[in-house]
Amino acid sequence: MLAAVYPVVRKVLFSLNAETAHHTSMAGLRFAEKTGLLEALSGPLPRGKSVELMGLKFPNRIGLAAGLDKEGNTIDALGRLGFGFIEIGTFTPRPQAGNPKPRLFRLIPHEAIINRMGFNNPGIDAGIANVRAHKSFTGPIGFNIGKNKDTPNENAAEDYLTCLEKAYPVADYIAVNLSSPNTPGLRELQAADSSARLLEMLKKSQENLAARHGKRVPILFKVAPDLTDDQLAALAKVFLDGGLDGMIATNTTLDREKIAGHAWAKEAGGLSGKPVFEKSNHVLAAFASAFSGKIPIIGVGGVSNKAEAEEKFRLGADLVQIYTSFIYHGPAMVRELIS
Repeated sequence: MLAAVYPVVRKVLFSLNAETAHHTSMAGLRFAEKTGLLEALSGPLPRGKSVELMGLKFPNRIGLAAGLDKEGNTIDALGRLGFGFIEIGTFTPRPQAGNPKPRLFRLIPHEAIINRMGFNNPGIDAGIANVRAHKSFTGPIGFNIGKNKDTPNENAAEDYLTCLEKAYPVADYIAVNLSSPNTPGLRELQAADSSARLLEMLKKSQENLAARHGKRVPILFKVAPDLTDDQLAALAKVFLDGGLDGMIATNTTLDREKIAGHAWAKEAGGLSGKPVFEKSNHVLAAFASAFSGKIPIIGVGGVSNKAEAEEKFRLGADLVQIYTSFIYHGPAMVRELIS
């Protein structure tokens, strides 16, 4: 029933500017979940194939990518839609307003979005409190973490370590975001030497935290789709040598080739949705080949139907996340991918 209702809901939401529609839809999901309406409309949860990775059990292999639930306050409602795991954030040590508006644009003919949100979030402490308050979702919850905009790159590790240490007791995994194009200089941290130093520091902290809390929380790195083949090879070696627990391929792209001619093609920010599918797949395949199954990969970028999800799996993804296609197609997309 929910799938039948969504086209009408989408028409209303798409009549609003993109960021207003986002906040409206998230508030609506929380209201519908708390009142029982969401459960009545969505019916029984779909049964997907469960899988164990990184010491975690995933009820199914389809997850929600970071960026939709930036505060971690809509977990139960999103879980009711069928997601097997949910990644929240990006969180920074201190609350951050993000970039000036407008900063979110729909490219409807391309089923794409350009965003330059700039890590707007309530801060890691608020995210932790929201996760502690969730009640019904039982799948893994990942914390996507980043650095504050005013933290210089030479001090970025401190921000990541702060978020890791604070989120560790409640997180099922930690995703280290080095690849958002909307924080100045952030992607420089993807350089092999910078990534190696950061990974070494995070792994040392992970060892101490595991002993303190009696559990081992996996650390994943999220990379960009715009890396060269030489950069991919260098990073793959860093990740293998450094004992990375998992990786996410990929974030949004700066490439505008697929949307040339659109009125918003020159808007600054990261492009997600269908246009990033091929670039994301190239990165996914390169890492999968280099890892030979030694490091699990979450594939994300441009998945808008079951065949495209299966393509990610064929190329080496162990799990798949969606975001933009969920905006365009709604809850029916989740169930299609799980089936």
